[in-house]
Amino acid sequence: MTSLPEILARIEDSPSGPGVGAFFDYDGTVIGGFSASAFYRHRMRTREIGPIELTKTVLAAQRGIDGEEEFGRFLEMSLASWAGKPVEEMEELGRRLFKHDIASRLHSEVWEIIKAHRAKGHTIVLASSATRFQVEPMADEIEADYALCTPIEVDDGIITGRTGGRPAFGQGKADAVLDLAEEIDIDLEESFAYSNGGEDVPFLAVAGHPCAVEPDGILTRAALEFGWPVLRCVARGGTPSVGEVARTVGFYGAMATSFGVAAGVSLLNGGSRDQLVALSGGVGSDVGLALAGIDVDVVSGVEHLWSSRPCVFVFNHQSKIDPILLMHLLRGGFTGVAKREAANVPGFGQFFKLAGVAFVDRGDPSQARKALEPAVRKVREEGVSLVIAPEGTRSATPRLGRFKKGAFHIAMQAEVPMVPIVLRNAWEVMWRGSQALRPGTVDVVVHPPIDTSGWSLDTIADHVSEVRGIFLDTLENWPGTEVAR
Repeated sequence: MTSLPEILARIEDSPSGPGVGAFFDYDGTVIGGFSASAFYRHRMRTREIGPIELTKTVLAAQRGIDGEEEFGRFLEMSLASWAGKPVEEMEELGRRLFKHDIASRLHSEVWEIIKAHRAKGHTIVLASSATRFQVEPMADEIEADYALCTPIEVDDGIITGRTGGRPAFGQGKADAVLDLAEEIDIDLEESFAYSNGGEDVPFLAVAGHPCAVEPDGILTRAALEFGWPVLRCVARGGTPSVGEVARTVGFYGAMATSFGVAAGVSLLNGGSRDQLVALSGGVGSDVGLALAGIDVDVVSGVEHLWSSRPCVFVFNHQSKIDPILLMHLLRGGFTGVAKREAANVPGFGQFFKLAGVAFVDRGDPSQARKALEPAVRKVREEGVSLVIAPEGTRSATPRLGRFKKGAFHIAMQAEVPMVPIVLRNAWEVMWRGSQALRPGTVDVVVHPPIDTSGWSLDTIADHVSEVRGIFLDTLENWPGTEVAR
């Protein structure tokens, strides 16, 4: 067994530059499970496939694929359902399923490996036997330089339901890597390859530094025979463990109890929203996070949580638990902005309403601006700080999303500083799509307040880029680490 730090160290010790390749299998390696399952579930929901057809397909896959020819027949059986569909329709479906399903199964360990390769300037290649509708959204997300996948036949923008060339499976995938390496001059002896499946032994063998990630039985035996490193990853998706369920129940129970007590105290004192937030957010988050086994470690800048209030706090949005983390950090004296859908989240939605959070309708920009006006008045007139995620919504992966300008306009109009709060590992303790909490540590860096007195409408885009750069740099070069983790 090889640890993640050992693998990162090997990457750090390797030559820099695009002449070194980092080749990643997709299903089972970059993500847990198979991206095709999201497409099958979609077909079940839309009644494009019945339970008998689905069972046959699953059983065929479970029996194992013996060689490229059999894989080609299996793939065409799967592709038959796409016959007659426009390419654009499948591209849109692939992006949607990636965001709402597949991305949540990303192995965080592999994400860190990809970051390490990118830091060395290596050529990153996502290689998969799946189709481009499954592969390309992840290739874009990890900023891969190339994506190798099984081609499908298209006639005048319409999918025929047949493959369009040699499947990127087994030796076919290895040959695709060899062809690419020759074309763009990659030194395979210095390169790295990662996969989980026994059919990828030829693929792994083309690189000088192969690694088996969550390997199946065949690859486990091959890795032992050839002395290849083996990396184990935290399981994604599936049924939560008994411990995780118990911790999650304890978390919500603590939050609900503290909210009830705080609401009662607030009513006795004239319905003070500030008192409600301070009591339920502060005490409730402390107890809830402790019961969930989640530690919050402010590695630097804790003084900036208090030094320049009122201000606009901005944070990177990774998880549904982020609001509770912010309550734990800020204690009280703040309000927030959230998308309108957050008002319907059980427990959290009711708390947000009572706490005076401004709910924004992202589909109507004019209504969004109107919804923000009370928050601006609170900052300017009542001295209450504002907390907002400039990404606007949770990111599908740990990758930082594009920043919107709303928080920056508010800080400028309210004439208050902006304080960046950078969260790391929140995605790990409650990843997208999960309802259960996992124990772990969320690391936090709080940056010094940014003076907004010189900002103007003409320069706002520059300030958005500057602040986003602070987040990017912090996440890539976390304080106290030689290799970004």
